[in-house]
Amino acid sequence: MTTESLHKVPTRLDVDAAVPAFSKAMAHLDTTATRELDRVGIPAGLRDLIRLRASQLNGCAYCVDMHSKDAADNGESQQRIHAVAVWAESTFFTEKERAAFRFAESVTRLTETHVPTADYDAVAAHWSPDEVGALLALTVAINGWNMLAVATRAWEPKP
Repeated sequence: MTTESLHKVPTRLDVDAAVPAFSKAMAHLDTTATRELDRVGIPAGLRDLIRLRASQLNGCAYCVDMHSKDAADNGESQQRIHAVAVWAESTFFTEKERAAFRFAESVTRLTETHVPTADYDAVAAHWSPDEVGALLALTVAINGWNMLAVATRAWEPKP
């Protein structure tokens, strides 16, 4: 263990204090997305891996830390957690999971991709309309959290 202190990222804005009603609404959005995932039976570990991938793309250190831990807590192997960053080149995911990653990544990179028909068709080939809706809700919610966290630095990972 080193005696050198870890880098500290200063908070820009306490979102919960500055816009409490919005913060509460954001939490409600996330809870609603999770209920939809529960309703259609999308496994908790996969949800966490999708949240992790969006958070990696968005550069959200807090969410990368949290969803890596959540994925492990929900039974995902360290091998799959580490491979999420390179899911397209990895052999650790099913075609169904890969379609979900492709879709979530396409939605997360909306300004670049505009969610091409091929990405939508791929997810729709493996998932029912209700499941695609739940995956979309999950992706919208995590991207919202990432936007808040990256813009404000309101939360930081704990060593």
